[in-house]
Amino acid sequence: MGRIFVVDLEGRTYRCKFCKTHLALADELVSRAFHCRRGKAYLFNNVVNITFGPHEERMMLSGMHTVADIFCCCCGQIVGWKYEAAHEKSQKYKEGKYVLERGRIIDGVDSEFYIDTRPSTSDAEDA
Repeated sequence: MGRIFVVDLEGRTYRCKFCKTHLALADELVSRAFHCRRGKAYLFNNVVNITFGPHEERMMLSGMHTVADIFCCCCGQIVGWKYEAAHEKSQKYKEGKYVLERGRIIDGVDSEFYIDTRPSTSDAEDA
């Protein structure tokens, strides 16, 4: 195995939750309205510091897609997937874009020591 070169992004970033490696710039965010098996997900134009799994056909809520899982290049955790091809005409805009699972990334302005001082909400409410 060769040496891993990591790209450091400047500006507001999204990072791997597990090792804090930069994954995407906030400017590359296309949509926050995506979902995955584990919860919310974000669609990005471009992502860095990742490796790819094999291409596979996957049935998703929006139809059949050819996707490849993406992994953090530093810690190896799965962080989302890349849309390689969409089989339905209305979904072609996703091709070449990346989805990062919200539960596996942190916002660059988040801190490990952040304390939420807002009143707590129930699980049914979406803050």
